[in-house]
Formats: sequence, structure tokens, C-alpha cells
Amino acid sequence: MKIKTAEFVISNTDVTKCPKDQLPEYAFIGRSNVGKSSLINMLTGNKNLAKISGRPGKTQLINHFLINKDWFLVDLPGYGYAQISKGQRKTFQEFIKDYFLKRQQLVNTFVLVDSRHEPQKIDLEFMNFLGENGIPFALIFTKTDKLGSTVIQNKISKYKKTLLKFWEELPPYFITSSVDKTGKDELLDYIDRINKSL
Repeated sequence: MKIKTAEFVISNTDVTKCPKDQLPEYAFIGRSNVGKSSLINMLTGNKNLAKISGRPGKTQLINHFLINKDWFLVDLPGYGYAQISKGQRKTFQEFIKDYFLKRQQLVNTFVLVDSRHEPQKIDLEFMNFLGENGIPFALIFTKTDKLGSTVIQNKISKYKKTLLKFWEELPPYFITSSVDKTGKDELLDYIDRINKSL
């Protein structure tokens, strides 16, 4: 799939105010500072689409982008550490949870994890939340340009081993880098295949 158009549509914290269109939605989420905005900009070929910040916790709303007039890419706030108050964080968790539990247009969630780190408790808990609620998801390993290919494979093997303690089978996963565009075609083809199967 080639992305020809990517338009910002709406930002909000209320799932009832999300677009009424019945188009499929793909949510992107991960811990703060995982490289989500960079990945979205790489996928869409628009370096200014999602706001990139050196400060974790920059995305604080549900952001809908209409792709090829055909499907929505949904940029969600990061979970975990961010330079925001506990009160704000609790609000985030509530409206993010609402989005996942109530949004019928959601067909797949991409959970982003930093390939340089060991499996994190907060990521595993979030994946378990998705699993318990029957929400399909795939894993995206980010920032792989910072590691050698052997190290990447070792990290992913360790991740798989950890996941198999909780899961009978592994979710699909993608190895990506927003710097050298690794994984761009594979990810877009995956979305395309899901769209065609709906």
C-alpha cells in the first residue's frame, strides 16, 4: 500500500466525539518516548503529521488521521512515565481505556516497544489488557537502527520467551526504524491485508 493522503481530522479526549465514519481504525500506542510520532511520520511520508517532542508525554489526546480517505490512523497518548501530573495521567488512562473498550471501528492496535530495552512490566500489562478484552494487536519494535542485527534478534527472542509465559501464541510483530524506514512496507501491507479482509 502507498499512502497518498494523510489528513488530520480531530483531537479529543471523549470517545463519543471520535469520527462517526464506519472506516476501520488502527491505533498506535506505547510507553512515552518510544518513537511513536516518528514512526507515524515515517509511515505516512509526512514528517510534520504527528508532533515530535524530546519531552515524553507530548501526545495527550486521541488524534485521528484519515489515510487515503479509506482508514484512520489513531495516535494515542503514551502510557507510563511522562512529565504530567498524576491527575492528568489518571484521566489519560480512563479515556484511553474508554477508547479501547467502546470504539467499534477499531480493528487493530499496534503496541510500540523500544527494541533496546528488556520486556517492560507496563507493556506486558497493557498487552494483557488488550488480550483479556479480545482486542487484536501487533507488536512494533522501534529504534532498531541503534542496534546490530544479532542484538535485535536476541532482544526479540527474549521478548518472545517472556510473552509465551502469558500467551499461547505470539502476536504478529514488526521490526522498524523511522530513521532508515525499516518495516514501512511490511506494516502498510499488513494494514492493507486487514482492510481487504473486512
